[in-house]
Amino acid sequence: MSPEATSPQLAILQFLTSLQSPARILVAISGGSDSIGLLLLLDQAVKAVPHLKISLCAATVDHALRAGSADEAHEVAALCASLGIPHTIMIWQGDKPKTGIMAAAREARYGLLATAATDLKADLIVTGHTLDDQRETLQMRGMRTEQVSTGIADAVLFDRRFWILRPLLFSTRADIRAFLKERGVPWIDDPSNEDTKYERVRMRRQLSADAGMTKDISAAWEERLALSSRGAEWLDRHFRLHGGLLGQVMPDGLRLDRAVLDYALARLAAVFGGQPFAPGRGHMERILAFATGSKPGRITAGRVVFDLRRDGLYLARESRGISPLALRPGEAGVWDGRFYARNGSVASIEIQAAAAHAQDTSRFIEPITAQTRGAWIPVTSTGMREYMQRLPKSAWKRAIASAPVLSAEESLLSEESARMVELTPYFAPFDRFLTRFDFIFANRLSAVFATAPYARLPLRSIDGKTI
Repeated sequence: MSPEATSPQLAILQFLTSLQSPARILVAISGGSDSIGLLLLLDQAVKAVPHLKISLCAATVDHALRAGSADEAHEVAALCASLGIPHTIMIWQGDKPKTGIMAAAREARYGLLATAATDLKADLIVTGHTLDDQRETLQMRGMRTEQVSTGIADAVLFDRRFWILRPLLFSTRADIRAFLKERGVPWIDDPSNEDTKYERVRMRRQLSADAGMTKDISAAWEERLALSSRGAEWLDRHFRLHGGLLGQVMPDGLRLDRAVLDYALARLAAVFGGQPFAPGRGHMERILAFATGSKPGRITAGRVVFDLRRDGLYLARESRGISPLALRPGEAGVWDGRFYARNGSVASIEIQAAAAHAQDTSRFIEPITAQTRGAWIPVTSTGMREYMQRLPKSAWKRAIASAPVLSAEESLLSEESARMVELTPYFAPFDRFLTRFDFIFANRLSAVFATAPYARLPLRSIDGKTI
C-alpha cells in the first residue's frame, strides 16, 4: 500500500506479502471494473504464491436501489463460481431514506460486508478503491477546506471488528481496465456513475491528473500519523478522566503545541459529545481561543460544555438534547453516541439521562460502573465520594446529569437487573470507522476509559516497513 502510483499487479503482490498469514480475505465485489479487477488480480496472485497460505471469498451487496441490480449480483456470483471462490449476495432490506441516500448506502454496505465476513470466516475485507477515487475525494475535500487532506485511508477498522483494506488505492482505473481487457473479462457499468446529481460524478468530469498528488498525500499521511502519536502522548501527560463522565485537561496541556492541542481536543470533543466527527474549523477556532485564554468561564460547542478553571479545562456532555433509547430483551444499541448497551435482562429497558430524573443523581453511577469496571469506580465506594468532592461541584454535577440511567416500566432497575445490562463507553468518532491514521490516539483513549483495545492491523509491514 505504497503512496506512489503503481501497477495493479505490483500493488497486489506488495499487499499480499505484507499480510500476516494465514489469512482469509473477503473481496467486496460489485461487478464494476475496479472490484472485478481486484478479485482477478488477487486470485491470480494467491495461486502464484501458495506458500503465503492466503484464501479468498467474496460478497456482493445488492442495494436494491435500481432495476437490474439483482441480475448483476448473480452475474458476479457466476464469475466467482467459475473461479472456485465462495461468494454470497447481501441485500439491503427495508425502506430507503429519501435524503442522504449515499451515506446511508455506505453505512448499510459496510454493515452487510461485516456480516458476510463473519459468515464466511474471513479475517479482513478488501475493496476496489483506486487512485481515481482518491483524486476525486481530495478534490471534493479541497473545495471545503484549505488544509491538506489525507483523502481515502488505505486501512479502516469497521465496528471494532474488521479491517477494511484498499490495496489498489494507488493504482489507476485505466490500468485495471487494461488488465481486464487483456483477459477478455467484461465488467458492469453502474448508471449512477454517470448521474451528475452526485457530487463525485461532477467532480470526476472536471478532474485532471495531478502529478504531485501522491507526494502531497504521502506527506499528509505522515503528518496525521505523527499527530496521532503526539496526541496519544498528550493524553498520557495532560488528560484525566473522572468517573468516566468528566474530562480534565491539565493547565500545562493547554500551553503546548497548537497543532497537537487542536488534534486531541477536537477528538475529545467528539467523544464527550457523542459525535461521529470532530467539530468544524469554525467551532474549533472558537474552542481553542477559549481554552488557551486566561479568562475562566464556560462555552458550549458540539454538545459539550467546556469549563475553563485555574486547574484546567473540564469537558462534559451538556445535559440537554439527550434522547432516550429503548431496548427489548437481547437487543443492543448506542445511546447518545457515548455508550454501547446490550440488554441481557428478560424485560424491556429504557436508557435516559440522569437529568431527566428528579431523584438524587449521585446514586446512578454505581450500576453504571459495576458493568464497566476498570477505571469506572462507583461513587459510593470507600474514598470515592471524598475524591469527587475535590472536583468543581458544578462541573461534576453537570457530568452526572449526562450519565445514563437504566429503567424498566418507568422505575429504576435494581442493582441485580442492572448487572444484566452491558453498558460500556462508545467512541463515536472511532468505534464505527477508525482510520489507521487515528489508531494510536484512539487506542490510548481506550486505555484511559479502561475499555478493550482496538484490533491491530492484520499486516506485518506497511510500505516495506515492519510494524
